[in-house]
Amino acid sequence: MINNILDLSKIEAGKFALDDQPINFETLLGNIESMLGQKAKDKGLNFEIQTTSLPNYLVGDATRLQQALLNFINNAIKFTEHGHVTLRVYEEAQTEETVTVHFEIEDSGIGISPEALTKLFDAFEQADNSMTRKYGGTGLGLAITKKIANLMGGTVGAKSVEGKGSTFWFTATLRKSNHIPTPLTNDKVEPAHSEIQQRHAGTHILLVEDEPINREIARFLLEDIELIVDTADDGLQAIEMTISSNYDLILMDMQMPEVDGLEATRRIRHIQGYAEIPILATPANAFIEDKIKCFDAGMNDFITKPVQPHVLYEVLLKWLDNNNPNNLSSGDT
Repeated sequence: MINNILDLSKIEAGKFALDDQPINFETLLGNIESMLGQKAKDKGLNFEIQTTSLPNYLVGDATRLQQALLNFINNAIKFTEHGHVTLRVYEEAQTEETVTVHFEIEDSGIGISPEALTKLFDAFEQADNSMTRKYGGTGLGLAITKKIANLMGGTVGAKSVEGKGSTFWFTATLRKSNHIPTPLTNDKVEPAHSEIQQRHAGTHILLVEDEPINREIARFLLEDIELIVDTADDGLQAIEMTISSNYDLILMDMQMPEVDGLEATRRIRHIQGYAEIPILATPANAFIEDKIKCFDAGMNDFITKPVQPHVLYEVLLKWLDNNNPNNLSSGDT
C-alpha cells in the first residue's frame, strides 16, 4: 500500500518518470504468465493470453506496462471464483510515429454494478465497503493504472454485468524506434538468472540492508543464483567490511541509521580497490532527485523496492558483465 501511495504521489507531483526503452512484448507477457499463471491455476481458473503480432520496434516503459497489467489481472483473479481470466493484447491504431496498443482483461467473476463502475478508477474507491472486508485491497491499483495509461497517451475503461463478469482495458501509445533491431539468431535466449549462474557463480557480493526481512529475502534471491553473499546491517558496518574484504559488487540500501547509503558509498569509493566496483542503490522510491543523489554519491545504478526478482537479476547481470568482461563467451554481445 505504501508503494502504491508513493507512486500516486509521484504522479500527482509530476515526478513520475517513464523509461523510454525498447519493449519486448514476448518477455513482458511471459513475465505476466510466470507471475500470475499459477495463482489462477490454484483457484481452478483458466488463464489465457491472446495476442496478435505486435511490432518489435516500439519504445516505452515496459515496467509500468507490466505494473498496470498486474493491477488489472490480480483484481480479475481475486474477484473470480470459477471460469476464466483472459488477457488480450492487440494493435488498436498506428501513425507514422506511434502505435497504440490495446490491453484488455476479461473475467467471469462477480461483476460490478453500473453505479460502482463510474467511480472505480478514483483513488481509494472500491465497488462497495463489503469488497474490502471480504477481498482486501486499498482501491489504489485501478487509479494508478489509469494514471499510467494517461501518462502513456492512453486511456482506461471497463464494462461489467453483475454476476457474469467484467472486462477492464487500457491503451498505451508507444513511440516507434528509429532503429529496427536485428532479429536474434540464437534459438534460445537464456534468462538473466541462468546467465549469472553460468558466468558469475561464486561472485562475492556485499548486501547492505538494515531491515531484517528485506535482507533475508534479498540474500535468498542472491544465493539462489549461486552468488556468495555477505550482509551488513548499516552503512558503517558496510564500510568496515569493505576495508577487510574484497567484493565484486555492492547492493546498498539508502535509509539506514548511523551512516546512510549515500555517505557509505562516498567513503567506500576512497577505499583502495573500490573506485570502480559496481555499487547499486536499493531505494524505496525513485524520485528524479533521489536518482541524481545516487549518481552524485558514486553509485552506478539503482533497483527500486519492492525488488522484483527479474529486475534484480537483469541489473546484476549488466554490472557483473561490465565488471568482469573476461567471463563473457565469444558469442555474447
